[in-house]
Amino acid sequence: MKKAYFILILVLVLFLNACTTKKQNSKDSDSLTIESPYLGQKPPGLTPEPFAPGIVTTEDWQVSGVFTPDLKEFYFIREVGDVKENKKIEFVVFEYKNNEWQESVISPRVGTPFIAPDGKTMHLGKRYMERTEAGGWSELQKLGSPFEEIQIMRLTASSTGTYVFDEVGMPDGDGVIRYSRLIDGKREEPRPFGKEINTGRMNAHPFIAPDESYLIWDGERETGYGDSDIYISFKQRDGSWGEAINLGDQVNTDGWEAVACVTPDGKYLFFNRNTTPDNHDNSDIFWVDAQIIETLRPKHDK
Repeated sequence: MKKAYFILILVLVLFLNACTTKKQNSKDSDSLTIESPYLGQKPPGLTPEPFAPGIVTTEDWQVSGVFTPDLKEFYFIREVGDVKENKKIEFVVFEYKNNEWQESVISPRVGTPFIAPDGKTMHLGKRYMERTEAGGWSELQKLGSPFEEIQIMRLTASSTGTYVFDEVGMPDGDGVIRYSRLIDGKREEPRPFGKEINTGRMNAHPFIAPDESYLIWDGERETGYGDSDIYISFKQRDGSWGEAINLGDQVNTDGWEAVACVTPDGKYLFFNRNTTPDNHDNSDIFWVDAQIIETLRPKHDK
């Protein structure tokens, strides 16, 4: 009798434990899964495609598409208006709420958006906003000196807090990409990258990988395909940066390619392409499988 009673108790315990585990797993799944990721778009392969045609990519131009780490918010900048005189530039977000993507206009353009890897800060050039407890964003804040003295167009950050940013409006048009590390809680003075990155003209729109293993940017070089091309440099084992590698003719054309970044999950490369050379009014957001980056990584780094 005691043996039967013990077996009954054991079965009951195992049953309750299984139910609790199933419930917890279900809860975890609900909190991590988006039913319709990337605005419900079919992912691209190794050939770039316009992102969300008719939704994000329209007849007017769009630039700087970025996701939050949970992939539930997509921010970008766009031009809207029926006629030239009525054109205006908007800062827009698509948010995944109640199992659907909802569009809203945040404000007129305030800078080039980039979400920090931890999702707590949205950088907008030399200004930024912080995530509030309510889930929204704070008022715009300034990075302060010495960043105020630099004409920053785009600033990105790594997981350890390293800033990587450009400088627009240079007198000679070359552009300079700089970095500033966070060391023992203190921000160091900005320093320019070496000739591997700062060569050619119009170097701009950098993206530093969260683990700082590579740097992507755009610029004009004599060896490029035409207008601005997108380049990548991989960090070497000794901490130096490797020579710039052109992302190739699948990404770059004789038009303008720029403003690249990789999605927080590391799966896709987003960038801008001007489909009509010398006419930046036709700039659209494209995306491509991020495996294209791995095909360029030096063999000794794989």
